[in-house]
Amino acid sequence: MVEGNHTVVTDFIFQGFMDHPEPQVPLFVSFLMIYVITLAGNLGMIMLIRFNSRLHTRMYYFLSNLSLADVGNSSVVALQLLMTFVIQAKPISLAACAAQFFFLCNFLISEACLLAVMASDRFIAICNPLLYSVVMSKRLCVLLVVASYVCGFVNSVVQTPFIFTLSFCDSNVINHFFCDIPPILNLSCSDTHNANMVHFTLSSIVVMTTILIVLFSYIYNLIAILKIRSAKGRCKTFSTCASHLTAVTIFYGTVIFMYLRPSSGYTTDPDKIISVFYILIIPMLNPLIYSLRNKEVKDTLRRTINKKVCS
Repeated sequence: MVEGNHTVVTDFIFQGFMDHPEPQVPLFVSFLMIYVITLAGNLGMIMLIRFNSRLHTRMYYFLSNLSLADVGNSSVVALQLLMTFVIQAKPISLAACAAQFFFLCNFLISEACLLAVMASDRFIAICNPLLYSVVMSKRLCVLLVVASYVCGFVNSVVQTPFIFTLSFCDSNVINHFFCDIPPILNLSCSDTHNANMVHFTLSSIVVMTTILIVLFSYIYNLIAILKIRSAKGRCKTFSTCASHLTAVTIFYGTVIFMYLRPSSGYTTDPDKIISVFYILIIPMLNPLIYSLRNKEVKDTLRRTINKKVCS
């Protein structure tokens, strides 16, 4: 449609990685393998926790929900990305782009909240072990998980209209491989100040609040661990936190770099690589991090495999 001197955009085309046409087949195979490993790892973690009574604890209940968020987070983008390799220049409607952003924002915010909940869980388990089962009741655990998903949903409901009710004119090529905020706002011919402010404010509140919860939890955890007299006890206690701390560091490092900076700092190719990392690589790595660094998960997995082989 034409409005004034501008062509009004009603659908978009992802440029993706098409500006480098030579390695398309290797890229497609690589992203497909990453997505398959992500699904296998996270769904395998959920099934392992669900069907092994030894893992029916608060910590693994939160971990199974983190795996669920990772599956959603990765699927929202990976399927569309793989389609761009198969069908080049396939348009996506404005409504579909808004839906992709809605679900991606939902899963990312929920994951950030779940990581903070898991840090709080470790804080109570290490600093107040005698009160752990009383404080972290099953009802509270369910409420914390529901609150994490609600926080993601509310953020999506607030942010999506601010972005996708803007006018988009002339170019409809998104220089990215999914509907992310900076490249979408770059195509708008409306005033994007309010959209930028809402996005930055809400993202800052969620990220900074969850980071502070994680930071204070681990400061108190470290103090409590250092008070343990035996070296073996300190090592065993710290190992329960190491995997979560690794996942938190990787996740927040990339998210802060991507979203808590001025929109003028957005660049194309480097940010595509960072986006690949936190959208696709981190969900693939999380099951490996939690299984390889967790003796209980490794033992349960080994017993399950041995049981299947023997049967």
